[in-house]
Amino acid sequence: MVLDDFSVTVPSYFRCPISLDLMKSPVSLCTGVTYDRSSIQRWLDGGNNTCPATMQVLQNRDLIPNHTLQRLIKIWSDSALTRSSDSPPPPRDSLTCTQAAELTRHLETDLQNVQKHSPFRSSVITRNLGRLISFAAESEENGRFVAASGGRILPLLVSLIGRVKELSFLEKIVLMCNVLLKNRTKIDSEGLKSRIEIGNCDLKASIMIGLKQGRLDLRIALVKFLELIETHYYSSSSISDDEEIYSELLRLISTSDWNPDAIDASLSFLARLALVRRNRAKIVGAGGVKVLAAALAEAEMSAQTTEKVLKLLEMASGCKEGRSEICASEVCVRAIVKKLLKVSSAATEHAVTVLWSLCCLFGDKRAAAAVVDGNGMAKVLLLLQSNCSPAVRQMCGDLLRVFRCSGSKNSCVSCYDSKTSHIMPF
Repeated sequence: MVLDDFSVTVPSYFRCPISLDLMKSPVSLCTGVTYDRSSIQRWLDGGNNTCPATMQVLQNRDLIPNHTLQRLIKIWSDSALTRSSDSPPPPRDSLTCTQAAELTRHLETDLQNVQKHSPFRSSVITRNLGRLISFAAESEENGRFVAASGGRILPLLVSLIGRVKELSFLEKIVLMCNVLLKNRTKIDSEGLKSRIEIGNCDLKASIMIGLKQGRLDLRIALVKFLELIETHYYSSSSISDDEEIYSELLRLISTSDWNPDAIDASLSFLARLALVRRNRAKIVGAGGVKVLAAALAEAEMSAQTTEKVLKLLEMASGCKEGRSEICASEVCVRAIVKKLLKVSSAATEHAVTVLWSLCCLFGDKRAAAAVVDGNGMAKVLLLLQSNCSPAVRQMCGDLLRVFRCSGSKNSCVSCYDSKTSHIMPF
């Protein structure tokens, strides 16, 4: 039962809670939790007398074979091996490297003719772009090959963005630009900058039309394009100065049914824009706190995406407008508290920083009350006693002092010495 050679996602309930590998001989403890025999045996042989998952003291050390789970793992493994061994045939329209290089040369000629205002058929360029995009998506190696052979067409494509009226044509152009930018090698950077500067107004107008009227894939592609341009080649100050861009980025998050790709693309670009302090107030003014709070409370996000949301809220809490909006939103504060110790150490640190900024640095009583009402004191106490970073420990201590001074006399914090940090939860 060897699956390491295949790209197969193992269901979480087939993994051992200790090794996180596929269980070969699942056995259950008296607590009801199932482990791989070799992993739990090593745990017990190490002198431990608790269940690793629940930390309950074991009444006995019996290992009961879980035959039902073992049969399910066997059925799933056989099926996964069969699927992996049946390699799918190449797509009917798949290109070879030679064909891709030839198609790129034809595309460059067509785009040069467009620059000369010669008649052209957008359907032909759209089809050739689509074939190259599909070829690049087949593997990272293909993506690098397309970027290496097509680096000279990037400035031509960028200048064409401002002249395109068909949204389907615009989508193909932007997707191809993203392939070239992401796998950047031989790209005419100076030529690209000049194209952006020359057609800046038209480029910006087309981008905004695409963000407002395009389908979801086009909107995601445009946001990724803007971030790639901003990051590697050109500081799009004219874009970041436009109030509309922030509204559209936030609308992409809130109107996409919490699409993971849409959320991630928008958050990444917003985080980049927020590196400039004056842009943080613009994000807040466009309704950023409300959208980010809703994402925390309602969306099912990966740990990395949740970290980005909390990082943005941390940056927003550094400006007056952001603090005011966060403190006025009980939903936002409660959502931040809820993520403490739930996602990752990075997410927890961002969340603690936001709460510390609101409650300690600026002494907002509304935020402190919302933290208390959301059972935040217990989480801060637990976090203080855990193996957290010195910075987080210091902020937790400050938070507890605030709660002890402002909380009721019956609060457990009123008699807790925040200098005590030796008690471990496990």
